[in-house]
Amino acid sequence: MRDRGGSDRAPRAKKSFGQCFLVDGNIARIIAEAATTPPSGTTLEIGAGTGALTAPLLARAARVVAIERDRELIPVLRDKLAQALDEGRLVISEADAASSDWAGLVQDGPRPHVLSGNLPYQITGRILQRAVEHAPLFDRAVFMVQKEVAQRLVARPSTKEYGALTVFVRSAFQVAIRVMVPASCFRPRPKIDSAVVVLTPTTADPVTRSEPFARLVQAAFTMRRKTLRNAWSRIPDVESLAKRAGIDLDCRGEALSVEDFARAAACLVRSSS
Repeated sequence: MRDRGGSDRAPRAKKSFGQCFLVDGNIARIIAEAATTPPSGTTLEIGAGTGALTAPLLARAARVVAIERDRELIPVLRDKLAQALDEGRLVISEADAASSDWAGLVQDGPRPHVLSGNLPYQITGRILQRAVEHAPLFDRAVFMVQKEVAQRLVARPSTKEYGALTVFVRSAFQVAIRVMVPASCFRPRPKIDSAVVVLTPTTADPVTRSEPFARLVQAAFTMRRKTLRNAWSRIPDVESLAKRAGIDLDCRGEALSVEDFARAAACLVRSSS
C-alpha cells in the first residue's frame, strides 16, 4: 500500500485514530518553513501520516524524527522517504506520541529542537499538555490544530474562548496563528477548518509548573460561571490569599491573566511552606 507518489493505492484514513491527511502541499510548506527557519536543526514530527509534512521538513531540517502509531503507514513512509532514511537524516518511530520519550528522540540531534505536526483532535489536548511539560527542551512548536483550539490558545481574558487550556499553554509559550487552513486541504474532509499555530517558549515563572497553580486554574474554570469566591471555596484561607495576590474574589476565573494565576499560586505555595 503506497500513497499517490507513485503508488497503487492511497492509504485510508482511520476514524479510530482521528486521521485526516493533509493533501495541500502549500500548507505543508508553510508549516515546514515556520518550523525550520532558518533551515537547520532537529524536528520531532507528531503523527507523520503519509509523509505530506515529513517531506518538506526534510528539505529544510538537518534531521527529522517522525512519530507514527499506525503500523500500516510505516511502510508507506519508509518507501516514500527511503533516501532520507539511508542518509540517516530521518528516523521513523512507531509509537504513540502521547506517551513516547520526546526528550530521548531528539537528544542526539542538532539544535534547534522543534516540535511539529498535524494533530488529531482527540489527542490535541494531551499533546499540548506534553508540549508545556517539555517546553524547556524545545526551541519552538508548530502545530496544525482545529480552528476552535487555535482561537482558544490566543484568546484574551474575559472572552468565551479563554479557558484553562489558554492559561496552561500561555504559561509556557507565546502563541501566534500563522495561517488558517480550510477543510478542503484534508482527505477525508473534516467538518471544520483548522489553523497553524506557532508556539515560542517563554521564560516562565517556575510556579506555573506547580500543583497549586494547576489546582487554582482547574478550579476556576471547572465552575466557570461561578465567582472565584465559590470556585476557590476549598482553597485554605482563600480570603487572605486573594488579598495578598491582589485578586477580587467577586470576579470569575476567566477575568484572570496567566500572571494573576501565577501570583495567587505563589502566595499559596508560601502559605503552605
